[in-house]
Amino acid sequence: RLEYRSKMRYHRRSHTGEKLHSCKTCGKTFTQRGHLLCHIRIHTGEKPFSCKTCGKSFNQTEILNVHMKTHTYQKPCICSICGKEFKATSALMRHMRTHAGESPYL
Repeated sequence: RLEYRSKMRYHRRSHTGEKLHSCKTCGKTFTQRGHLLCHIRIHTGEKPFSCKTCGKSFNQTEILNVHMKTHTYQKPCICSICGKEFKATSALMRHMRTHAGESPYL
């Protein structure tokens, strides 16, 4: 029950915009302490998540997970216009600009 109340408090903050946690280095504010702790790694240079294949380190698990796809043949992001496959959503989005007549490297 206590855990539920705590989660509800965090959830409410996402709607109210209340940000109680601020970075002492740059002043950026966050609704959740965990988000602040992740942000602080930008300033400290800490990269605690390492690729088991090549050893490259990252400051967020999400970025490591995207990187891990570079070691596989998986290409889960598929262009709906031409069918070209990409390992990362960001690469697909960059590619989509070419179909819109835009430069992919803005």
